Amino acid sequence: MSPRASWKGTLKIGELTCAVGLYTAASTSDRIAFHMINRATGHRLRREFVDSDTRKAVERDDQVKGYEVSDGEHILLSDDEIASAVPDSDKVLGVTAFIPCDGIEDVYVDKPYYLTPADTPSVEAFGLIRDGLRKQEVAAIAQTVLFRRMRTVLIRAHDAGMIATTLNFDYEVRSATDAFDGIRKVRIDPEMLDLAQHIIKTKMGKFDPASFEDRYEAAVAELVKAKDAGKTLPKRPKEKAKIISLMDALRESAKPQRKTKTQSKTTRKAG
Repeated sequence: MSPRASWKGTLKIGELTCAVGLYTAASTSDRIAFHMINRATGHRLRREFVDSDTRKAVERDDQVKGYEVSDGEHILLSDDEIASAVPDSDKVLGVTAFIPCDGIEDVYVDKPYYLTPADTPSVEAFGLIRDGLRKQEVAAIAQTVLFRRMRTVLIRAHDAGMIATTLNFDYEVRSATDAFDGIRKVRIDPEMLDLAQHIIKTKMGKFDPASFEDRYEAAVAELVKAKDAGKTLPKRPKEKAKIISLMDALRESAKPQRKTKTQSKTTRKAG
């Protein structure tokens, strides 16, 4: 079954328009998920909103959003009131500027979507925009209302379609200065730096997402399978950290490494 578009609208650059659809590009739905269970009965637990004073559960119809203006004082807002205050969603993804493809800092990147033409008449205009972006090696910056929020979107050519990535607003990104302020300055030994550069050069490669294994998911799946069969997994011994000098660690890292199973599999696939 083909996926459903999360959003449909119009991509607009000047007077050039085409109907487009957004499809979720990354999802966590396939991750292992746990339910909370009552140990005594084996029944699933459910969450409830409870009044902080009366400690009684509040039914959905009696729940309303509130914005705290002072300690314990809230302005109550209905969903309709909030929806009416949101900028009008005219379903237009309006391009405001073009920037180099690497012109966005990673901290501003939020969530990726696949962008495709929404109907047959839009295929030609869509292809023109995609190939124009690819030819100029630029990305488009656009804005629209997505899921009741004004969002800024970065649009780049990708294979036969495009990728539209929502961006964080400036006020949502925390200051790097605050995070890095406590890092003290140190003088790096030139020999150490040479060794570090050598290690980097010898381990250069291409990003291959298929070569990375989610070890947490694999370990939990193994645990669930063992418990279902009435077995217990042996405890894995904890690795003791070796205390060695930074120079020794660099020299050890610079030695040729044996290929891991993952690397071997990747090599075989590539061949």
